[in-house]
Amino acid sequence: MTAIMKVMDAAKCIMRQDGNMLQWGEGYPSESIILSDIERDGAYVIDEDGSVIGYFAFLPSPEPTYNIISGGEWLDDTRPYHVVHRIASYPEVHGVFCSIMEYCFSKESNIRIDTHRDNNIMLHNIKKYGFTYCGIIYLKSGDEHLAYQKIIAR
Repeated sequence: MTAIMKVMDAAKCIMRQDGNMLQWGEGYPSESIILSDIERDGAYVIDEDGSVIGYFAFLPSPEPTYNIISGGEWLDDTRPYHVVHRIASYPEVHGVFCSIMEYCFSKESNIRIDTHRDNNIMLHNIKKYGFTYCGIIYLKSGDEHLAYQKIIAR
């Protein structure tokens, strides 16, 4: 757990250095959230030479915060989907988003993802990977996030 939390702290530093001052506030993501990902069989670490260099959650639907979307609609709101949450890595590690998406799309053809509007790095990666903007979702905290979906044909 310590290695995962160190990666989370590094990701927060990356966000702050890029001007994203609000996403992942104090105490988020907590160890209890990571343990919940583990209990749901949705916690994944990215390992290099025996060291954890990244983390992400890949969880099956439904995602409660996706039940209501404002200013748009999901590409497909009838089929099951998976959600990618909590992508984190060290600043010197590159290509993590692409590797995560390749893995996730090998398992599921319908994926949703969201991020804070100030997370320029994540927004760049989401758009670069071909996700479609669908609207705004609201977290339990009330914070709004930009929501995206990508469906690939199988």
